[in-house]
Amino acid sequence: MKASALVRLARPHQWIKNGFVFLGVVFGHRWDDPTVVVEVLALFVAFCLASSAVYVMNDIADRDADRLHPSKRLRPLALGEVGIGPARALCVALAFAAFALAAAVSLSSLGIVGAYIALNLAYSAGLKRVPILDVFMIAGGFMLRILAGTTGLGIPPSKWLLLCGLMLTLFLGFGKRRAEFLAVGGAGNPNGGPAHRAALEGYSKPLLDLLISVSVAGAAIGYALYTVDAETVALHGTDRLILTVPFVLYGLFRYLQVMYSREGGGDPAWEMLHDPHLIIATAGWLAATAWFLAG
Repeated sequence: MKASALVRLARPHQWIKNGFVFLGVVFGHRWDDPTVVVEVLALFVAFCLASSAVYVMNDIADRDADRLHPSKRLRPLALGEVGIGPARALCVALAFAAFALAAAVSLSSLGIVGAYIALNLAYSAGLKRVPILDVFMIAGGFMLRILAGTTGLGIPPSKWLLLCGLMLTLFLGFGKRRAEFLAVGGAGNPNGGPAHRAALEGYSKPLLDLLISVSVAGAAIGYALYTVDAETVALHGTDRLILTVPFVLYGLFRYLQVMYSREGGGDPAWEMLHDPHLIIATAGWLAATAWFLAG
């Protein structure tokens, strides 16, 4: 067994998703507090460890089904590069390390990381087979990341922040299901998918397209309304956040193009790290947001 196989099993490229924990510090204007910065960095690492533990746990549970998938069959457990014993040991070690880091920050952070692990245990135990609920479960994991970076640090969470995060993660989740549906069922099979993922049997391509449309519209409109909300303007001392909306719209529209023109979207983290348009849109949004919030 190679160490590289264990690293691939932990999926470090997916850690970009844990950037959601920084939203509270950025939009709560707490980046100038050294203690908070150290704590949010610790929570970021804690969620990287916890999410890797979850990926290992899911790969253990899905190893047989993954062998039927055109790309997931190349995962270390599906290929047999890593045994069940070492995989379980890695999962437990990652989870305990995540708990230890979260506990060092606060008890509420520990509870949130615990809730994240519990949510994913319930997901793996059977809720992932329930269409629509499966994607809401995934979105719930992102909401817990946001709560860790707000409530876990004593920062009141913004309702707008939670709403935008929910709609965005639902969009990415349904986009992922659409990519999986096409990968295992093919565009010519619009009414059902094979048995790789049981929840896919409850979806159809038209339904997924509709759910994607609703969630991406909710994310775009929610963010636009957030930037012009009176409380937002008062909190940040600027009304110029509206100027960041074009970056958000371009990123969302580009992701739609990736899904519908290139049949992508199966791995949002990979798309974010490899598509130059998405990288530029994200960097532009980050730079503009930092500029306006810094005054």
